[in-house]
Amino acid sequence: MLPEAGERDGDPSPPRERRPDAGPGGTGIWRAAGEGPPDGGRTRAVRGLGGFGVLAGVLVALIILPVACTAGVGARDAAGWFQTEPEGLDTGGVPQRSRILAADGSTLATFYYENRVDVRLDQVAPVVRRAVLAIEDSRFYEHGALDSQGTLRALVSNLGSGEVTQGGSGITQQYVKNLLFTQAESEEEQRAAKEVSAARKIRELRYAVALERRLSKDEILARYLNIAYFGGGAYGIEAAARHFFSKPASRLTLPEAALLAGVIRYPYAYDPVRRPAAARARRDVVLGRMAELGWITRAEADAALRRPLGLRVHNTPNGCVTSFAPFFCDYVQREILTNPVFGATRKERERLLKRGGLTIRTTLDRQTQRAAQRAVDRHVPRKNSARKAAAEALVEPGTGEIKGLVVGRRLGSDHVRGKTWINFAADASHGSSIGMQAGSTFKAFTLAAALEDDLPFGTRLMAPRGFVPTGFRDCRGRPVNSATTLRNSADGEGGRTFSLVTGTHHSVNTFFLALEREVGLCETVKMAERLGMRRADGKPMGQFPSFTLGAEQVSPLRLAAAYAAFGARGRYCEPIAIKQITDASGRRLKVPGARCRQAIDKGVADAVNHVLRGVLTKGTARGMGIGRPAAGKTGTVDDFSAAWFAGYTPDLAAAVWVGDPRGGYRYPMTNVCMDGRCYGPVFGATIPAPIWRDSMAGALAGRPATGFHRAPGRYFSKGSGEDLVDLPDVRGMRVREATARLRAAGFQVRVGGGVPSDEYPEGTVAEMTPGPGRAEPGTTVTLRPSEGGGDGEQPGEGPGEEPGSTPEPDPGTGGPPVTLPPLPPGGPRPRPGG
Repeated sequence: MLPEAGERDGDPSPPRERRPDAGPGGTGIWRAAGEGPPDGGRTRAVRGLGGFGVLAGVLVALIILPVACTAGVGARDAAGWFQTEPEGLDTGGVPQRSRILAADGSTLATFYYENRVDVRLDQVAPVVRRAVLAIEDSRFYEHGALDSQGTLRALVSNLGSGEVTQGGSGITQQYVKNLLFTQAESEEEQRAAKEVSAARKIRELRYAVALERRLSKDEILARYLNIAYFGGGAYGIEAAARHFFSKPASRLTLPEAALLAGVIRYPYAYDPVRRPAAARARRDVVLGRMAELGWITRAEADAALRRPLGLRVHNTPNGCVTSFAPFFCDYVQREILTNPVFGATRKERERLLKRGGLTIRTTLDRQTQRAAQRAVDRHVPRKNSARKAAAEALVEPGTGEIKGLVVGRRLGSDHVRGKTWINFAADASHGSSIGMQAGSTFKAFTLAAALEDDLPFGTRLMAPRGFVPTGFRDCRGRPVNSATTLRNSADGEGGRTFSLVTGTHHSVNTFFLALEREVGLCETVKMAERLGMRRADGKPMGQFPSFTLGAEQVSPLRLAAAYAAFGARGRYCEPIAIKQITDASGRRLKVPGARCRQAIDKGVADAVNHVLRGVLTKGTARGMGIGRPAAGKTGTVDDFSAAWFAGYTPDLAAAVWVGDPRGGYRYPMTNVCMDGRCYGPVFGATIPAPIWRDSMAGALAGRPATGFHRAPGRYFSKGSGEDLVDLPDVRGMRVREATARLRAAGFQVRVGGGVPSDEYPEGTVAEMTPGPGRAEPGTTVTLRPSEGGGDGEQPGEGPGEEPGSTPEPDPGTGGPPVTLPPLPPGGPRPRPGG
């Protein structure tokens, strides 16, 4: 077997790619004057002539031996060994690039060890096949594994010229050579696959003989076209067509086909981008050879010779850096590299991702991702002067699907301003972040635990100005107290009683410490764990009194998934980013599921939603509504080291963190100026809530709104939980005037039957229930108009009342809840501390 003209000691492909070059191999190659191995290749070729004749003779003899019946027994045994199928012959798939797709099928990123896209032979233009065969192996369909005629002809030509000018390797042998190198795992195997030796040639030829028996000529040609390296990082004809001409291989023209066919011999030396003159000369050699064989006319060749290269180079990105959603992409990549479901070892998982030709369909919604990225960039610019950062995760309730994942940085080296490799939106396992303290967003878990314990909305507890944590026990029953006095966060609250509703709306620290002690520290921690919360570093959450104040370090993604469970009426789903994976052959692989479960009772979740809706209408995030039913909770971390907002609708949940990656306590969120916009102390409602509002509004635009379910009536057994306000006296007013007055004060109105009255003129309000004084906003007030001149009848017995009718039950008496209208301007203002 002749050494290919393309073989040499060096490797012409870029060092990173470490790929061998298939030699031209074709017999009777039409050769332009002066063409030969560039860059010193002529000298190396001459060095190889010493053993050239011996090697060629040996290989030809191996083919002739089986027919030489007069040969000895040893010769027959050797030939038999050569003709048997070798052990370990693996013709499995070669490395192909994997793609990560958004939910709509658009490409987010590609990953590859070798940029390759396998195609069938019928997906390659016929002119491409002819061009490759013309220059590489024109008698491919006529000979077996070894073209002995071509080998001898090349031997005579090479010995006559004193250098290797023609190669003898056919398409099958070149395919074997590339296959063995591609499958090499170690450097030793790679060296063995490239060494210039008789042993390697004999091994390759033996494999080629076996392949010629196992596969058809068309199958071998297709595999060769898919494995050959064309330079520029493109492996296989399809990737090469897309890289150099931005079109599929099925649409390549004659001059384009000839250019790519010529590149195979020396991909680096004939690189059309770096060495266009050499590439064009080589293309013209291919066109001449095609004309010589009669596979194109001379006129077609001449027309093609006049054509410019016509390159339209497209570089296929490798990895997440240039992705539309870089940190979501990075999350998906880490999911595959860390989850044992994709392989027992990291090496296996990396091999699957970069060589497996995977199509990874994800949960990402482009509208949601775009809205979130714009909102984060608007409020916390990536290169802001204060070096603050933001992160947001958006999860679909009831499915756990991650719809968006945003970090207020570009993906890249932390040494470059505005970039980071750390995914602040995810846990350490999926982004290297150790998490951030969650602040008052954790109060929602204490609220849920209290409601699960059937504490009604009107439950009131004293919230002192300072709270010394005593009386707490962990899940083992051990005391976990502290002598440190805990206070409210710069909000001035405390020193009075609050209900479950008002304590939440105002985010009163000492109230929630008292509530946590009331329902149990263990129950509060377990509630958070049932809703999927865990520390970002993977360790179990601690059990200590300040748990309800959000002292644990968590990720926005975990928090968003927990709040999504409230929106899904207590159904918790693990956050997932991958919906489906298929390999290069179309086979579906197993992917981790969301493992959805009913974490809390539906009625408890409905009650949580009822309370947290008020945060957006009358609490710490008042004014941050999105024009549809929504709920949420602010979070301000101790000493303003960070700020949060977590909120949701039944259709989407999101959690936003804003802080300083250099350390929140060292660089707090106080007196912050970012690109001309300055803030004093930053609370959850200052920056995170507006980011959430803008993200949610953009993500849900054009989608129908879904409402929450009403909270069970048992939670109204002690009233609505709202603070008492003045109930104006409307007796003596006309019914219409009285109704308007009461509604303006935040009350519901029902008009009952008339009553006789000597005190109030007919048509005016004679009675109101409840009467003037203090009442909860939203209370239904029943008005009874006067019928004039009384005759001593008792209220409710007059002729104007329908028989058997009763006033609409007040929520405070256990009747069905009513919808509370928004408070008029001038109502309670949002307080800091949440």
